[in-house]
Amino acid sequence: MTMAQFSLSEAKARFSELVQKAMLGEEVIVAKENKAVVKIVPIKPARRKPGTGKGIWMAPDFDEPLDDFREYR
Repeated sequence: MTMAQFSLSEAKARFSELVQKAMLGEEVIVAKENKAVVKIVPIKPARRKPGTGKGIWMAPDFDEPLDDFREYR
C-alpha cells in the first residue's frame, strides 16, 4: 500500500481526488504544519456475524395490536 501526505490547504483543494485515492486503497495522510493529523481511509461495511442473535427472544404476540390503541381500530 502506498502512502501520500498532503498539507491541509492542498487536501482542501484536492479533497475529491484524495477521497478517490483512499477508495482505491491508497493511504492518504493530511498534515498541518508538517505534522500528520488525519488519515483518510474508506469505510468498510460492517459484516454481520452468524450467531450474534443467540438468546434473543420474541413474544408470540409481538405483532398484535396493543390494547392501548383498541379505540383506534
